[in-house]
Order: sequence, then structure tokens, then C-alpha cells
Amino acid sequence: MIKKIVRSYDYLLVLAPVILSLFGLVMIYSSSMVVAVDKYEGTPDLFFVKQVKWFFLALAVYLVTLILPYKIYKKLLKIIFIGAPLILLIVLLYGRATNNAQSWLAFGQVGFQPAEFVKLGVIIYLAGVFSNKQSYIDKFWPAFGPPLFFIAGIFVLVYLQPDLGTALLILAISGMIVGCSGIRLKHLGGLILVAIIGGLLLYPMLTEEQLNRFTAAYDPFNEEVANDDGYQLINSYIAIASGGLTGQGLGKSIQKFGYLPEPHTDFIMSIISEELGIIGVSFILIFLSIIIWKGFTVAMRVNDSFGSLLAIGISGMIGIQSIVNIGGLTGFLPITGVPLPFVSYGGSSLVLVMGSIGILNNIAMLSKFKLQKVEESGNPTKIRHTITY
Repeated sequence: MIKKIVRSYDYLLVLAPVILSLFGLVMIYSSSMVVAVDKYEGTPDLFFVKQVKWFFLALAVYLVTLILPYKIYKKLLKIIFIGAPLILLIVLLYGRATNNAQSWLAFGQVGFQPAEFVKLGVIIYLAGVFSNKQSYIDKFWPAFGPPLFFIAGIFVLVYLQPDLGTALLILAISGMIVGCSGIRLKHLGGLILVAIIGGLLLYPMLTEEQLNRFTAAYDPFNEEVANDDGYQLINSYIAIASGGLTGQGLGKSIQKFGYLPEPHTDFIMSIISEELGIIGVSFILIFLSIIIWKGFTVAMRVNDSFGSLLAIGISGMIGIQSIVNIGGLTGFLPITGVPLPFVSYGGSSLVLVMGSIGILNNIAMLSKFKLQKVEESGNPTKIRHTITY
């Protein structure tokens, strides 16, 4: 039995996030050396050592979620419904401000961003709620009313930090799960219309700093933003253009010498491009694509609405976050401060994505294991019983 369970794991999906995270450690060391010494007056390995500690914690969480049956998370819906807004409210009242956003909770020397873990909480909550409502999913208000109010509340609480990037990311992930929940097309169309109207109403409420991010993204050389909000993107362009096919060589970036601020966080892909070129960037994109593609494959294969929606939400989170990060450093999207999954410096982000991928792997393993049992039984009655949750 144990051997069959072990064989049921998709080892490419198991190893891909670990390989990406280890590669991220190398690039964090390379990209952060100058910043660690010059800006933070530490040793060159300051951020590397911190990230290594987070990596081992993330690896422990990954192994736990890899083994723990995913259906256990369905028992957490009430806790998430109450706990997620509550912890975000605590952040607004007692959180620590960093980079103009009060989004951290600190316990001594250790700090974390609750909004990162709320993303996974929202995914679990929506997957659980919509899987419970499949019998009347075509009725809009009974099926979607309470979850939509929950999403709106989370969005407002994260937006008030203010962290518009994470708030919109949560909204996008939620929209993906809603769209795959079995909702009727006319109801989905109505929600899309409401989202467009909401975006138009939200735009005049944006701060000058947030509006400048749009200008910086689409006209970074504008004299009003070139030396401020556009500065990062301009130097990101220089880093990317300098890399070519093979890059300048590991550790040989010029932009990390004070030209590209915080090169080990949101703009780490720019440094990868400069040092390792198209080959290094392709390595990252291939592994991210494998994880996302396999995640959606799992969602289509598993014969359980909760597991399917959970896989969609986790894969969507990794995919959307990757697009937003890379879109920001290439000027296709405004800079939002969203890290690149597995690669960027940041403990909260690394623990979140590793734990989430562990859940995804568990869904993949259990669905494959049950299908193996079905094939061995050869009994149609047993088949229906086995793959129906």
C-alpha cells in the first residue's frame, strides 16, 4: 500500500518547486550582496542566510502538506471565514509599516505578511464553499452571495493597508475559482460587468503614488517619473538588455551596484536576465510553466469538486503572481511589489507557495492513487464508488 502511494506521486511536480527555490537561493545571494553591505551594513550573505532559514521552514511545511490528505482543509472553512478578516484587521491596527504599507506582523525579530497566507485561505474557503453548493450552483444569490461578500471584505482590508497589488491578486484568484465553479454564463457575465464598473469607480480613488505607477509602467522616461517611480523600470530594461543569450556571468551584474533598488525582491528576474541571459530566464519560465500546467492537469483529472477547485486556485495563484511580477519588471504591467514565486527573497511568500504546492501534490497523488485502485478492481460498481467523493 505504502509503495503504491509513493509511486503515485508526480515526482516532476514534487521536485520542480524545490529546484526553483534552490536556484532562487543562489540568485538571492548574487543579487543582494551589494545591498546587504551598502544599505543594511551587514555581511554579503545577510539576505542569503535569512532566506536559507526560511527555506528549511518552507521545506518542512511542504513535506507536511505533501503527506496530509487535502480533504482535511475542508474542515477549516469556518475558521478561515472568521480568522482571515480578523488577522487582517489586527494588521491594520497593530501592524508594522514597510515600504509605505502596514502589512507586517512582527514577533520580536521575526515578521511575516498575513495577506500572503490569506491568499491560500481564500482559495481553500472558496473551493470548499462552492464544492458544497454544487447542487444549486446555478442559483446566484444562494450559491454566490455569501462568498462574494467575503471576497469583498478581504479585498477592502488588504487595500486599506494599503496593498493594492495583493488585493487585486486575491480578487483575480477568486475570479478564476468563481469562473470554474459551475457558475452560469449570464451570472459570470454580470460579475465581470460589476468588476469593470468597480474598477472605473476605484480609479479616481487611487493615490498619486499609485497613479504614478501607471505612468512609470507605460512612459517610464517621462521627466516627471524618470528619476522616481520610473527609475526601477528603466534600470530593469538596462539589466535585461545587457544579458543577451548567456548573460554577463553569475555574480557579474552591474545593476545590483545601487542602480536597481532592492534587486533581490521584485526585480530579481532582471538580475537573472543580466547575469544568466535568456538561458537563465528560460530555466525559470520552464519550471514555472511545468508547475502551472501540471496543476491545471490535476484539476481536470481529479473527480472531486473540492480538490479540483483547490488545484485551480493554487495553480492560478502561482500563474497570476508570475505574470504580474514579470509584467512589472518588463513594463507590461504597473509595478505592484508582488514577488516571483519560489525565486524572490521573502520568507512569507516562500512558505506560502511551498505549502500550497504540497497541497497540490497531495491532490495529484490521491487522484492518481484512486485511479490505480479503480484500474486494479475492474468492477464498474467499485469504480463509481471509488472515484466519487
